[in-house]
Amino acid sequence: MPDVRLASPQGKWILLTTVLGSSMAMLDSTVVNVALPTIGRDLNASLAALQWTVNAYMLTLAGLILLGGSLGDRYGRRKVFVIGVVWFAAASLLCGLAPTDVVLIMARALQGIGGALLTPGSLALIQASFHEDDRAKAVGLWSGFGGIGGAVGPFVGGWLVDGPGWRWVFLLNVPLALVCVPVALRHVPESRDSRSHGRFDVLGAVLGALSLALVTYALIEATSGSVIIAVMAVAGVAAGVAFVYVEKRRPDPMMPLDIFASRQFTAVNLVTLCVYAAFGGYFFLTALQLQVVAGYSALQAGTALLPTTALMLLFSARSGALADRIGPRIPLTVGPLLCAAAMLLMLRVGKDANYLVDVLPALLVMGAGMVTLVAPLTATVLASVDTDRAGLASGINNAAARAAGLIAVAALPLLAGMGPEAYRSADAFNAAFDRAMPICAGVLVLGSLIAFTTVRTLPPGCTRPQCRVHGNVTSPPVEPRRGPERRVRR
Repeated sequence: MPDVRLASPQGKWILLTTVLGSSMAMLDSTVVNVALPTIGRDLNASLAALQWTVNAYMLTLAGLILLGGSLGDRYGRRKVFVIGVVWFAAASLLCGLAPTDVVLIMARALQGIGGALLTPGSLALIQASFHEDDRAKAVGLWSGFGGIGGAVGPFVGGWLVDGPGWRWVFLLNVPLALVCVPVALRHVPESRDSRSHGRFDVLGAVLGALSLALVTYALIEATSGSVIIAVMAVAGVAAGVAFVYVEKRRPDPMMPLDIFASRQFTAVNLVTLCVYAAFGGYFFLTALQLQVVAGYSALQAGTALLPTTALMLLFSARSGALADRIGPRIPLTVGPLLCAAAMLLMLRVGKDANYLVDVLPALLVMGAGMVTLVAPLTATVLASVDTDRAGLASGINNAAARAAGLIAVAALPLLAGMGPEAYRSADAFNAAFDRAMPICAGVLVLGSLIAFTTVRTLPPGCTRPQCRVHGNVTSPPVEPRRGPERRVRR
């Protein structure tokens, strides 16, 4: 039975190491976009290489995050967390030293594997270590400090790019790991799930990641029009079909398909796919638009994005409480519409854009939409299944969000007609950006319609997420795989 108290020295050390570990992955997901133009110029990379710099990380993370949580349950959460931190730091070092864009992309894929091990593990350690009376407060602190990290990430990234250089965006993870690992080994108790059994679904994980990789490759390289690209696309779809077949037949699948028997869970995950696809494309392109077209420095671009994450950090808890009172349908309908309006407002951001007049209004509306949307989305996912599957439900939703962002970063430049050198020309990139934002807005409107027509009011007594503060705009939080023994009353 977990018995560590939050006020004790050990409790503070546990909180510190989990915050440091999760902050590594969270910072990395928010700072890299700001560094992309500089990386492209320094390594003479094409737009496709910049897409892969983002997507290689998201690919392995999305494909393996469910497996990472299962490994921690089976072999020890602290052990797998520490392995993840060391792996992530080593891959970050390789990213920072990468001499070419190809090496950087390969290192980013390795980073994603480390992220898949440490991301679910950081919150699971809190759940498994702290006394029941302190657990909710500890998770709230973990989420709050992580939110601060996510909020300052673009600013830190911009400062590093304009100062020491873009390589320090990745090298920064090494000293964080050097603090995190000794603290974890000395102060964090080991824990396992005695109910974890059976064989790992390695085949399912491989097929899922392979499907995403092949489809992503086909989308990014589609402009070449070669037969090989078409074969890759068909193979990616075939791997996806095989993934579903394997998950349906395995006794211990990574993603049990029967969880989608809950229509509410299925509906909310469809909303998640729409919302986070739009977010993924928006944040990827906006960081480039501010620098390539508006003429901002990396630091100015990173600082410009602070209002959105600051609003999430300050008000998402209140949004979650409001959704508890009025139900999720209205927030999940209104939130995407606000975000869609923000993306249309971004069409005002062109050459020599004025921050207060052209940029800030769009970011404030975006922040308001995300505040309205994100916390209720997480709560509804967890409330749609029995409590003993809350961790699985959250993991699936997190993987869906990251996969949606992955596909969006691959597909949106293609749909918007961006050429391989578009980011080197302000006029070409601005024209493509003006075509991309309405596409993102349309996907959000689709998500709003799905929410309005399918999401229902939650019954009383449903599970609520313990972390209500959200600062990571690229994905929802991962809840512990095991929660308090409460049942959903449908």
